[in-house]
Amino acid sequence: MIKSKWNRRDVLAAGAALGTLPGSAFAMSAEMLHRKIPSSSESLPVIGLGTYDVFDVESTAAQIATRKDIVAKLVAAGGSLLDTSPMYNRSEKVIGDVIDAGIDRRELFLATKVWIDGQNAGVAQMNRSADMMNADVIDLMQVHNLRDTAAHMATIRDWMEQGRIRYSGLTHYTAGAHDALTREMAEFKPDFIQINYSLGEREAETRVLPLAQDLGIAVLINRPYQAGRLFRAVSGKELPEFAKDFADSWGQFFLKFIISHPAVTCVIPATSKPHHMVDNLGAGFGNIPDAPMRKRMVDFFTSL
Repeated sequence: MIKSKWNRRDVLAAGAALGTLPGSAFAMSAEMLHRKIPSSSESLPVIGLGTYDVFDVESTAAQIATRKDIVAKLVAAGGSLLDTSPMYNRSEKVIGDVIDAGIDRRELFLATKVWIDGQNAGVAQMNRSADMMNADVIDLMQVHNLRDTAAHMATIRDWMEQGRIRYSGLTHYTAGAHDALTREMAEFKPDFIQINYSLGEREAETRVLPLAQDLGIAVLINRPYQAGRLFRAVSGKELPEFAKDFADSWGQFFLKFIISHPAVTCVIPATSKPHHMVDNLGAGFGNIPDAPMRKRMVDFFTSL
């Protein structure tokens, strides 16, 4: 995978084009923060892109052009990870269309999922995902919501030996599934897990994130804005002064809390708006909250 980076001039030009000049979050660093994947020597940029709902669109020229613009901004800033699923309807095909439209596949870390019962059905679904995304190799194949994990992990590991898949993973999106997830993390020892974690959903701090560190498992974070609840909680409120050293917006405030946890590898906020992609990317640059600041962020949010 080719790693791209923005310099300060590129960042300012992108911000000017959108009418919003990034501030401290971008200006402090020329390259996005990366985190190591524990099972390999590879590192990933900390800001990725989720495609749930927002890439489930018709493959019209206008829709593909907008998604290509979003992915191009991700890549230009040094990001790479796109997360999708067959469960997300047309999203895998749209990713393939974006690649056909000129995004370099080598710049992307493609993560999708298998979500079906039965090994043979899983094989068919994974083959279809690869075809939809124009991907001879899928970077990360995840068992979605722990559905028939043993059957699918057997296939994933077989395909890894063949070079068709690079990493294995398990996912869920609710705190109620964390007990089951920790059991399967210990049993199957995947390369990645994907879980929900945010200022509004901190349950993963108790067992899941520490176990991931102990077992050497990379962590992707979904629901970083808790389906919009975090933005509703701060509606009409100014960003606190203590946060302006590391964030230029509420979105960056929420994302910086997540990526400042040492177990987190990459967070995958979804968006269909290029200017939101630029704002999200800002969280990958500049200062990262330390432990006392993280506590202050939690205290502030719980006081709302």
